[in-house]
Amino acid sequence: MTLHATIADVTARIVARSADSRAAYLDRMGRAAEAGVARAHLTCGNQAHAYAAMSQDKTALAEGRVPNLGIVTAYNDMLSAHQPFETFPERIRAAARAAGATAQVAGGVPAMCDGVTQGQPGMELSLFSRDVIALAAGVALSHNCFDASVYLGVCDKIVPGLVIAAATFSHIPAVFLPAGPMTSGLPNDEKSRIRQQYAAGEIGRDELMAAEMASYHGPGTCTFYGTANSNQMLMEFMGLHLPGASFVNPNTPLRDALTDAGAKRALEITALGNDYRPAGQILDEKAFVNGIVGLMATGGSTNLVLHLPAMARAAGVILDTQDFADISSAVPLMAKVYPNGLADVNHFHAAGGLSYMIGELLEGGLLHPDTKTVAGDGMAHYTREPKLQDGRLIWDDGAAETLNDKILRPVSDPFQKTGGLADLQGNLGRAVMKVSAVAPERHVIEARARIFADQAEVKEAFRRNEITEDTVVVVRFQGPKANGMPELHSLTPTLAVLQDRGLKVALVTDGRMSGASGKVPAAIHLAPEAADGGPIAKLRDGDIVRVDAVAGTISVLAEDFETRAPVTADLSANGHGIGREMFEVFRQNVGLSSRGAAVVV
Repeated sequence: MTLHATIADVTARIVARSADSRAAYLDRMGRAAEAGVARAHLTCGNQAHAYAAMSQDKTALAEGRVPNLGIVTAYNDMLSAHQPFETFPERIRAAARAAGATAQVAGGVPAMCDGVTQGQPGMELSLFSRDVIALAAGVALSHNCFDASVYLGVCDKIVPGLVIAAATFSHIPAVFLPAGPMTSGLPNDEKSRIRQQYAAGEIGRDELMAAEMASYHGPGTCTFYGTANSNQMLMEFMGLHLPGASFVNPNTPLRDALTDAGAKRALEITALGNDYRPAGQILDEKAFVNGIVGLMATGGSTNLVLHLPAMARAAGVILDTQDFADISSAVPLMAKVYPNGLADVNHFHAAGGLSYMIGELLEGGLLHPDTKTVAGDGMAHYTREPKLQDGRLIWDDGAAETLNDKILRPVSDPFQKTGGLADLQGNLGRAVMKVSAVAPERHVIEARARIFADQAEVKEAFRRNEITEDTVVVVRFQGPKANGMPELHSLTPTLAVLQDRGLKVALVTDGRMSGASGKVPAAIHLAPEAADGGPIAKLRDGDIVRVDAVAGTISVLAEDFETRAPVTADLSANGHGIGREMFEVFRQNVGLSSRGAAVVV
């Protein structure tokens, strides 16, 4: 199938924009690869330190004739999605030994749970944790003892941070090994209904707690389609997972077999073998375009609009928000997974999942078919799904037709003709809006603005019943320079109640919303941010603000707006408590949200 003209045009634009940075990147990667096996350049003393605790693997390591895998793990049992990783290193070491090779845990990286920190001061460290993770993974790999790297990470900032590290150490291969989603618990729509009842004061905390515990009930990724599961989709579309690995439940025979196979595949693609596949060759312009296509086709998290530019920059590829919007205009929405539907990721996987979707997108000319992946050359590998046959892992053809058209549809009959992401520009700056879960009649909101300094003020105004007319809720000084750009996800039930009361409501913020946010129109990541003197700092209560996802505009309709001076805010309280003191250097040096809100790239 001929590649869709828009996909071809956007890719060509990215290639041209990235020409200098990508060429310099590939040159650095090539020179690192030419240096040969890293361990050959270490002194005997260096190596003795590295192998001292490796017992039965010492001889093989010292001889240096077989590959050595570096394991970078984000294991902790604070995150349900990461708890299964506790046992992965021993599995990987055993799989390496079975292949006549070795593996070592190179290091651990932090992994915070946004579900725990939502609405709390700790959320102000969340976005910056991505850059900390990249730095920590860099420290792990700096020992320079490894022929390939395997990454154990799933959730929000963890995968983007690990990809930044993989791109930086791109002369060695990188394979990402997921843990999979938890089994289905309380349906997500029921959880949302109970949250809204609590926000409206109709039920008590005991009922809310019971619902939350029934939703998040076991090991594995949360089952809604937020950032964590969008990450897993992304790793498959970009060729860093084994085919079909994303949504297999933890602690199952198939999951264990995929972990073993991932370790074995990492060994096969080192420079010591005949199928060398360094991460830098996989992470090219086409791979990032394919990732954006997957994001639009699945209705994935807006957080990836922040993360993908940072990830790409680490590989010398320069993305722009307009790239996302243009790809969104060409790619249909093929999936309905909560918050964009009632199904969870387990239902999506059972309906045909990523193998079906990738096959459809390839057939429709909406994916680059010729990318290099850890599985082999070409995205056709990812139209197959893993199965156990007599205890042996095989890949079989994926579903040729959707197994549930209420969850997953073909390119020819999608839920929407576009992917549902809008790039908004106007005299308020530049923002993004995810509209895949927003009713069409709410794609354009024009109303008086009500200005708030944080989400707590919004909730207090709601409790006092002060929001009784159509309103654009503006929450400013929430950008990366101001306070680390926390997610404002806890506003979702409040704004949804107002919307359900018949009001036209929109959110405008220089902060973020969660990947789980849905039906309320939200213009987010507004840049420049208020703390940078951005136009949002000029807004006043009562200004008429128009948020138009159809025309792609975000504007204030006030004749004197351009001549106003931006307000300032006392942000000193953001600089201390819960570790925030240590992140002042991040707040001072972070880039624009439209470029990924990054510090290290």
